[in-house]
Amino acid sequence: MRFRIGPVSGSLRWRPVVLVLVGFAVLVLLVALSVARGDFPIRLGQVFDVLLGGGQRGQRFVVLELRLPRALTGALVGAALGVAGAVFQSIARNALASPDVLGVTWGAGAGAVGVITLTGSFGAVSGSASKVGVPVAALVGGLVAGVLVYGLAWRRGIDGFRLVLVGVGVSAVAGSFTQYLLTVGDVTDAARAMVWITGSLNGRGWEHVVPVGLALVVLLPAALVGTRLLGVLQLDEDTVRGLGVRVSGARTALLLIAVVLASVATAAAGPVAFVALASPQVAVRLAGASAPPVAGSAVVGGVLVVGSDLLARTLFGGVELPVGVVTAVLGAPYLMFLLVRGRREARV
Repeated sequence: MRFRIGPVSGSLRWRPVVLVLVGFAVLVLLVALSVARGDFPIRLGQVFDVLLGGGQRGQRFVVLELRLPRALTGALVGAALGVAGAVFQSIARNALASPDVLGVTWGAGAGAVGVITLTGSFGAVSGSASKVGVPVAALVGGLVAGVLVYGLAWRRGIDGFRLVLVGVGVSAVAGSFTQYLLTVGDVTDAARAMVWITGSLNGRGWEHVVPVGLALVVLLPAALVGTRLLGVLQLDEDTVRGLGVRVSGARTALLLIAVVLASVATAAAGPVAFVALASPQVAVRLAGASAPPVAGSAVVGGVLVVGSDLLARTLFGGVELPVGVVTAVLGAPYLMFLLVRGRREARV
């Protein structure tokens, strides 16, 4: 489909468009189901009635104050991780490149756990200040890890294999540092941090929805503008320069977008494993594209997190699992599949 808006013209392939539309419809349905399920069951029709301004007072409280913020946080966190994964995989030209593998998520986790444990132990900040400090510390930790990986992997350009190897090393260091922080913190704070680093949407409110939503409003359009650039960056360095693209500046800007989105998502829900890894690969196959589609990856990421959280809350009756446990169970086999497939392709 070709279009023209003033001096801007281009074309849209139908499969990526259908993926976004159908995926968004599925995401809305999953959010409604997540809001409807719980100890106080509400029918889907009543959920939509409340969202449109109607419903009883008790239903409005349950939907708007207790369940909807959690579901929206999951959708936004999944979308942010999906976009971050699409950018990382496109730039590294490697399906294994994601914030989880490259250390960004663990860097953000180390910063947040440091605030949760150390401030609780030494009384450095009040509870309200700690709520502000956790997202800021996660953002700083993710940025530090991203800069470190980029700097160590740079050798007259970025090689995807070297980037993944450096990222695995940074992840190991950040993970070990996080475990050390858990040992020096108070037992209560350490237990709270352990639930957080597993990846959980329990107790999420509007204060978690707003930061991730604002980050997506600002950075998702920038990533969509760079969609064509992401496709170009999958080519080798000489070809990209021959097309007139400033490789270093473009790559740095896109990586910064991905790091910020991954860090903000981690600050809101903890390190939700494998979403950023699997979402772009699922989206690229459904869309039939040569590179992970940004919008498609965002929708698939939201569906994966909300669906996993719905399973975590309802699959085992009264026992509620952290959403990160379910995404890890779903994502670990997919990671092994990617490794086996990459090894077979290397042999060929």
